[in-house]
Amino acid sequence: MPPSQRRYDPDRRARIVQATLDVIAEHGVAGTTHRRVAAAADVPLGSMTYHFTGLVELLTEAFTLLADTVSARFTERLAAASNRAEACEAVVDLVVDDSWATPRTMLLSYELYAFAARNPPLRLVMQGWMEKSRAALRQHFSADTAKVLDAMIEGLSIHRSVDVAPMDRAEIRALVGRLVGADG
Repeated sequence: MPPSQRRYDPDRRARIVQATLDVIAEHGVAGTTHRRVAAAADVPLGSMTYHFTGLVELLTEAFTLLADTVSARFTERLAAASNRAEACEAVVDLVVDDSWATPRTMLLSYELYAFAARNPPLRLVMQGWMEKSRAALRQHFSADTAKVLDAMIEGLSIHRSVDVAPMDRAEIRALVGRLVGADG
């Protein structure tokens, strides 16, 4: 028998992490297994235990990827604003446009919330995500206003994902104006 050849696959770990998000989106955290992820990533099942100590580590890395990806888009949108008015409009865009709150991202976020509620170490992923969002908002607003805007963006995005008659752009723009009005 010839010796087995080891396949060089430097992107395997990253592919597994990305596939984990796909599996979570399709089956939820409860339905995410090493076998499903390996199949989705097109890797041998043994690769899972080679690269990850367990399912919690894999889920943590997948949710960290989600948070980092969304945070980057969020930060990019706010960084493009050159003044307060543009920053306010960027906040409206973050809620109204599907720049970050795509149906898939919202579904993955719901899964993260539920999983983090039962797995306290995952709260660090959520806290890191919130801090990145707030830091992006602090480019234009005070720390207190950034915290309120962050909660508003997230809350309205959640509502818009399920509401049959969500607030429209004008209503959200007015709300943002009220929230930042006292920020001076």
